[in-house]
Amino acid sequence: MNNAAAKQYSNLVFDLGAVLIDWNPRYLYNKIFTTAAETEFFLQNICTSDWNEEQDAGRSLQEATELLVSQHPEYEAQIRAYYGRWQEMLGGPIEETVAILRELKESKRYKIYALTNWSNETFPLALVLYPFLQLFDGIVVSGREKMRKPNAAFYDLLLQRYDIKACDTLFIDDNERNIRGAEACGIDGIHFISPLQLKEILTEKAVYLSTSLSN
Repeated sequence: MNNAAAKQYSNLVFDLGAVLIDWNPRYLYNKIFTTAAETEFFLQNICTSDWNEEQDAGRSLQEATELLVSQHPEYEAQIRAYYGRWQEMLGGPIEETVAILRELKESKRYKIYALTNWSNETFPLALVLYPFLQLFDGIVVSGREKMRKPNAAFYDLLLQRYDIKACDTLFIDDNERNIRGAEACGIDGIHFISPLQLKEILTEKAVYLSTSLSN
């Protein structure tokens, strides 16, 4: 095993959406629109990811909604559904990754944190729906802090709040942009693709997993 693989970590940091929680606005909009093409047009041109990220950075849901309604009045009902029916975008926990999280927690070898781009107005519902979020030693929510990944200040906030060192920390996120942001702050990263891929990389990095997970 090479030196990079053998590095010892004390802190593991997870993203939430698309890593531990299956969130996808298509779950909702495929009910609203007749065709997948209509859904894709709406999400690419009206309720875009860039627009959503502003809520993750602290903009209120009401302000965001009224802004789009004023710009696209022909889509008013569909725009209001984004947060009015937001829970329908949730597909449930990604159980295989949650199993990895539980195993790491039970090993008692690591402090485990979450660093998430998430609106502070919708995150309380996630805390109710997903009891496994109580496993974390700390959660930093972008909407609460009014900053988000990949802003360096957001990673630094995590390190400072929990008094942890970047060199001892491994970050897991499905967005490669966010991994690059972490690495720019001296934090090693894993670009999450699937639970199986995550198991394999954790094993390569000598992060503890039980036999049931590492096989």
